[in-house]
Amino acid sequence: MGYRRGYYRKDGTYVQGHFANNRSKFSNKNNGCLLLILILIAFTSIISCSDSSESNCPTKNCDDFKSRAEAQSAFENNKDCYKNLDADGDGIACENLK
Repeated sequence: MGYRRGYYRKDGTYVQGHFANNRSKFSNKNNGCLLLILILIAFTSIISCSDSSESNCPTKNCDDFKSRAEAQSAFENNKDCYKNLDADGDGIACENLK
């Protein structure tokens, strides 16, 4: 709210000054906070979507396979999901198995 000064209309009559609510519901004072909240919501939704793509991978380690050949076959079929089977990064999965 603010005080509105008196003024003259075009027809020459005077309008006395008075208090007037000249701000809308969404005034410019709160736009910074609103923008920050919207950015935060967008950022968290992007993060939650990117994490959900990895959840489709099975969580298996070398103890879940009977032989190195079986682990190597699973690793070669999907290297993104089974990257934990190759600890040293040389392309050979579960080197401790026989």
